Amino acid sequence: MNLFTRMLLAVVLMLPAATKADEGMWLPILLKQLNEADMQANGLKLSADDIYNINASSLKDAVGIFGGGCTFEVISPQGLILTNHHCGYGVIQSHSSVENDILSNGFWAMNKKEELTNPSLTVTFIVRMEDVTEKVLAGIGSDVSEAERAGIIQQRAQELANEAVAGTHYGASVRPFYYGNEYYLFVTETFRDVRLVGAPPSSIGKFGGETDNWKWPRHNADFSLFRVYSGPDGKPAPYSEENIPLKPRHYFPISLKGANENDFTMVYGFPGSTQEYLTSHGVDMIMNSQDPLRIGLRDQRLKVMKRYMASSDKIRIQYASKYARVANGYKKWKGEIRGLKRDSALKKKRAFEVEFMSRVNANPTWKKKYGDLLSQFEALYQQFSSVNYERFYFIESGYSGIEAVSMANRFTKLDKALELKEEEGIQKEVEALRSQIPGIFKDYHAPIDREVSMALLESTREDLSMNQLPDIFEHIRKKYKNDIGRFVEAMFTKSVVTDAGRMEAFLAKPSLKKLKKDPAIMLNTSLRANYFARVQPTYGQMDAQLDSLYRIYMQAQREVFSEKTFYPDANFTLRVTYGKVQGMEPKDGVNYLHYTTLEGVMAKEDPNNSEFYIPEKLKTLYHAKDFGKYGIDGVMPVCFIASNHTSGGNSGSPVINGEGHLIGLNFDRNWEGTMSDINYDVKQCRNISVDLRYVLFIIDKFADAGYLIEEMKLVE
Repeated sequence: MNLFTRMLLAVVLMLPAATKADEGMWLPILLKQLNEADMQANGLKLSADDIYNINASSLKDAVGIFGGGCTFEVISPQGLILTNHHCGYGVIQSHSSVENDILSNGFWAMNKKEELTNPSLTVTFIVRMEDVTEKVLAGIGSDVSEAERAGIIQQRAQELANEAVAGTHYGASVRPFYYGNEYYLFVTETFRDVRLVGAPPSSIGKFGGETDNWKWPRHNADFSLFRVYSGPDGKPAPYSEENIPLKPRHYFPISLKGANENDFTMVYGFPGSTQEYLTSHGVDMIMNSQDPLRIGLRDQRLKVMKRYMASSDKIRIQYASKYARVANGYKKWKGEIRGLKRDSALKKKRAFEVEFMSRVNANPTWKKKYGDLLSQFEALYQQFSSVNYERFYFIESGYSGIEAVSMANRFTKLDKALELKEEEGIQKEVEALRSQIPGIFKDYHAPIDREVSMALLESTREDLSMNQLPDIFEHIRKKYKNDIGRFVEAMFTKSVVTDAGRMEAFLAKPSLKKLKKDPAIMLNTSLRANYFARVQPTYGQMDAQLDSLYRIYMQAQREVFSEKTFYPDANFTLRVTYGKVQGMEPKDGVNYLHYTTLEGVMAKEDPNNSEFYIPEKLKTLYHAKDFGKYGIDGVMPVCFIASNHTSGGNSGSPVINGEGHLIGLNFDRNWEGTMSDINYDVKQCRNISVDLRYVLFIIDKFADAGYLIEEMKLVE
């Protein structure tokens, strides 16, 4: 055995034989058999049935999906729900204008009639879940091709979903787990009348801005309040004045005891996506290719947006939500790389793989089934990394980076109708596009998009090889003498998609010839043609191969490491994670407490930096120590951290104590801890939550909306 192998084995010997209590995103339906005893040993006073039950009220009935990517919880018998300020940010922004800037100033409905409607916003509850693995996989042998397997599974999944909700107003879907080794059915109920009730000003809800994002210590009250309405019969219904506040099956009592060090905590929500079981080759690709690419391209966009937003309140409001979305991923991936390097994640993965192969080679049956798995991964990733790089170039530069490209893509159906000369179709698409004009240009500033387009197109030409570039670059070479600046100028002075007036004029007299020559339309067509003709087929083929290998690898890990309990990767389905309220040591000589206070807010004040502005009323309350029953001995708690394993999608999730009471609202992770999507380490990874006492203090004392407190059940 060589020195390198001995070193790797030494590392693996330090790895836990079983998953730590702090790590894992567990399915509620399996808590009784997998987690109940451990959770109770760590401080849970409830049973698994109290957390998930389809026959009686349980905690799951007070948790759901907010919009398309966050979690919410019900906190009153009148359908009042709580989620993050950043989850409600787009909704708040949509109601804002220079004249009525509720994004900056906050909003509080002082009665139900003042609540603001949101036609496109929905919330979804989980009615029940069911293990349907046997029904989905029955009779599918190893001799079935991947394409046939996928087709059979898709058909069976749809049949099971249809059967589960036949004759009801519920929705249903079947989702894969453990890379398709298991399947679960989810039955859901979606409500479509969700009204904005309250939101603190951004100076409180977003205090610290991008500077503090993904960082600890934190001092922001990242929350917003909405109310769910049903029809008079209690079932989902579109907005109507006749609708009534939802009568939930369960709502969370709120504890005034707060979060003390080493207290048991549980997060209940919908973590978005994790990749805990990647091979070392996959981790290497993300660390050294995928994340750096995305960071670099987003950095260019952010610099342009930030400069323009600082110049105008109108532009600041227009781009507030867009900037936040772009910046969130940008900073997350930077922290992910940092955390993976600091935790020697690649070294740990390789050590695990050495131990895996050692066990496999010692067992003839395993050696035959799994002996060449890792070598197959290595060979495939060598090819996959290149096409994955191209894919993310398309996503970050053209598809989502240049707004004009997204706007041009709206004309695809009209283009087709014009080609076919379908008068009815043409008229239909013209009317659809005309109705979208106010929404498109409400939050669009062409000079920003112009500069971003210039930067991203130049980067694309510089970073990709000639055979990777879409043909628009050949068009630029021929017509614009290889000057990207001239092409971009034409796109923003002539295109029908980058100006509301030009769009209106074109729709009044649509012309296929003009559309085909439009620079923005040409760019969109070229980018997509290149991607879907050359990149996507190769990517899809290799991704399917990887998925097949990971299914086998996941099966192998569970078989070879039978002493370990494996939790499924997050896939935006309902999960429970649990841990302890704990501080941390992010680096040598630095020790973070588990909580922050309002004193820390005041210490961060910077009149010259809008991210650290403090409203006068909050300062007045602080100096008067007017914290009501929410403070402790003259101190106002603000945020706390714990070792719960969370991910994107857990934003807005309830943080619950051992008695099932709400103590916090999850909103973030520490910067180094963002690597927990790939590699969880209890020493580095913390979820960050706003203390519910601070939320109540802001509602009651700052907003004078005490009537909302009266709806809630407070536990002293």
